[in-house]
Amino acid sequence: MVFSFRGWLNRVWFLIVFAVLLFFAAGGYQWLVEVASPIHPFQKPKGAAMKVFVTDPESPEAGYGADRLRWFYWYGE
Repeated sequence: MVFSFRGWLNRVWFLIVFAVLLFFAAGGYQWLVEVASPIHPFQKPKGAAMKVFVTDPESPEAGYGADRLRWFYWYGE
């Protein structure tokens, strides 16, 4: 078996360049998302605004079969 130093050096060089470009691409994407997003979704509201959370109603565990089937089709649970 022939060990090609130049071949392995090219492979290592390729992996290093790939990792650096991947790092810059991921960082650039995160920067672009920060710049393009109009507001932070979890930021505290300003002024008289209120943040509202909607919760799903309780499932009819002990209800009739029709109610449970209707619940399944409506909420998919």
